[in-house]
Amino acid sequence: MENSTEVTHFILLGLTNDPELQVPLFAMFTLIYLISIFGNLGMVVLILIDSQLHTPMYFFLSNLSLVDFGYSSAVTPKVMSGFLIGDKVISYKACAAQMFFFVAFATVESFLLASMAYDRYAAVCKPLHYTTIMTTNVSSCLAIGCYICGFLNASIHTGDTFLLSFCRSNVIHHFFCDIPAVMVLSCSDRRVSEQILVFVASSNILFALLIILISYLFILITILKMHSAEGYHKALSTCASHLTAVSIFYGTVIFVYLQPRPTHSMDTGKMASVFYAIIVPMLNPLVYSLRNKEVKSAFKKVVEKAKLSLGSIF
Repeated sequence: MENSTEVTHFILLGLTNDPELQVPLFAMFTLIYLISIFGNLGMVVLILIDSQLHTPMYFFLSNLSLVDFGYSSAVTPKVMSGFLIGDKVISYKACAAQMFFFVAFATVESFLLASMAYDRYAAVCKPLHYTTIMTTNVSSCLAIGCYICGFLNASIHTGDTFLLSFCRSNVIHHFFCDIPAVMVLSCSDRRVSEQILVFVASSNILFALLIILISYLFILITILKMHSAEGYHKALSTCASHLTAVSIFYGTVIFVYLQPRPTHSMDTGKMASVFYAIIVPMLNPLVYSLRNKEVKSAFKKVVEKAKLSLGSIF
C-alpha cells in the first residue's frame, strides 16, 4: 500500500474534449439522471404506499430501483461536472470509492435479477405453493444475500486494484474509475490481479445467468403445457417486464466485457459503458411502469388522490 500513495489523484479523460459538445452533453446527461432519480425513487415510493404492491415481486423491484439509483449516482454526477466545469480530476480515495459503489450496486443488481427470476419461476410453475415458497423471510433473505454478495465482490475488486502500485501515468482513459481502466495504469505486476478479476467477475455473472436461464427454461416448459389461452397470456405478462430488464442489463454487460480483444477499442468500450452505467438505470423503471398493469394502476391512483387533494385546497 505504501507505493500506491505515490499517485494522489487521477485524471478522467471523459467522453470527449470537443468544447462544442460539452453543453449539449451536459444537458442530455442531466435529463437522463433526473429521469433516473425520479423514476427509481418514484417506483420505491409507489410500492411502499400501495398495499396491493406488497408482494415478493415488487419487494425485489423496489430494491432493484434503489440499486439503479445507487450505481447511477456513483458515476453520473462526476460525468456531469466534467462537462459543465471541466472538472476531470478525481482523488485517489474518491476513485476507490466510486469503483467500490459502482461494482457493489452493479453486482447486487445482477443477483437481484436472478432472485426475481426465481420468484417468477415460483409464480408460474408452482402457483398453488407460491405463498409458502416465497414467504417474507425467504424474500428478505434473498435480498440480504444479494447485498452481501455485491459488497463482498466490490471489496475484493477494489482492494485487489488499489493494492497495486501507481507510479506512472495517472490519466484514466475512461469517464469513471472502471476496474480495467484503472488497473492498466499500475506499474507493478498485475497478472494475478487480472486473473482474480476475470475469475470472480465471470463466476458472479455466470452464476446469476445460470439461475435466470434455468428459471426461464422451467417457465417456458410450463407455458408450453398450458391449454388455456388466458393462462398462457397471464404467464407471459408476468414475466415480460423482468425478461426485458434482464435482456437490457446482461446484453450491455456482455457487449462491454466479453468482446474479443482485437476488435475492442477504448472508444467503443466507453460508448457501451455509457449505456451500461448511465442509461440502463433510467430504463428499468420505464420498462416496469410501461409494461406492468399493476404499476400503471397504482400510479393512476396516486395521481387521482393528488388531484383530489389539490382540488380540496383550491
